Amino acid sequence: MLVSQGADAAMAGVLGLLVGSFLNVVIYRLPKMLERQWAAECADLTGSKAPEGEEVTLMKPRSRCRNCGHPIRWYENIPVASYVVLRGKCSQCGTPIGMRYPVVELATGALFAFCGWHWGFNEHGAVWCLFSAAILALALIDWDTTVLPDDITYPLLWAGLAAAAMQWTPLPLTQAVWGAVAGYLSLWLVYHAFRLLTGKHGMGYGDFKLFAALGAWFGLQALVPIILMASVIGAVIGIAMKFTSGLREGGYVPFGPFLALGGLTAMVFGPASILSAIGL
Repeated sequence: MLVSQGADAAMAGVLGLLVGSFLNVVIYRLPKMLERQWAAECADLTGSKAPEGEEVTLMKPRSRCRNCGHPIRWYENIPVASYVVLRGKCSQCGTPIGMRYPVVELATGALFAFCGWHWGFNEHGAVWCLFSAAILALALIDWDTTVLPDDITYPLLWAGLAAAAMQWTPLPLTQAVWGAVAGYLSLWLVYHAFRLLTGKHGMGYGDFKLFAALGAWFGLQALVPIILMASVIGAVIGIAMKFTSGLREGGYVPFGPFLALGGLTAMVFGPASILSAIGL
């Protein structure tokens, strides 16, 4: 049994390293693709000039050094290993490569390995690997840009409902549907109540959609533990950033990354464990 679990975890972990390498592309390029799309739509509505410059997709152009433009060869793009061999620098100009790249690859590999160990290298493990990859990408995109792209939140929501319908998650479809409904409406109500009381926007609509997606994956009963965990993590990190002068202009921190961490915590430990950990 343990040997089989170990083999499943190892296979899933290797797959996760490869997916993590692709996630780095998604995290960096998807916001740029959306910005270009929005600029093109604005130009079309106003009759102004369309945005210029090289069009960026998830596949094109080929990955390259941001400093010297050196194309990244296949053997320079092996997850984690290439970073170690290159000592974290571009092979052409020596510009440092950000630590985020190997960290994202390792984090994805670790999450996939957990899914393989816990659910097996099968359809059940696969859907939770999909969940992990989407959540990780959303967390980092929102941290960088304060945007939670519909291109990921909506598929994540529908994937949760589909997985429940296929019985690939332990959640009945009815509970998944009501979890999604309650997840969206709860933050929608909080948002509008805060706006009416203060005249300010406390969060974005992407947070509603992400919480709806988490409801589809974990159900109605998990929403309170997840939002509590997200709030605790967000408060701790926000206070730490304030004391270290790390807050952005305006003094805000996006909430999406903490919702994502709450979701990953629920996946690994279970919603009930979250309540127990915070004394409820």
